[in-house]
Amino acid sequence: MPEHTLNLPVCAHCDGFPTVAITTGQTNADGHRETVTATCRPCNGTGHTAPARAYARTGA
Repeated sequence: MPEHTLNLPVCAHCDGFPTVAITTGQTNADGHRETVTATCRPCNGTGHTAPARAYARTGA
């Protein structure tokens, strides 16, 4: 049987799109647009977050 990977929750900050290219509006000498790459810091560029912890109830 193949092992299945865990279903990790999608990052709430980037909605699963961890790396984006943002255009600066300027062009190079050859006409290509200048872009800056930005990576989501909370998920470290993975697009997923750690699953919520399960808290144990203590007492009655």
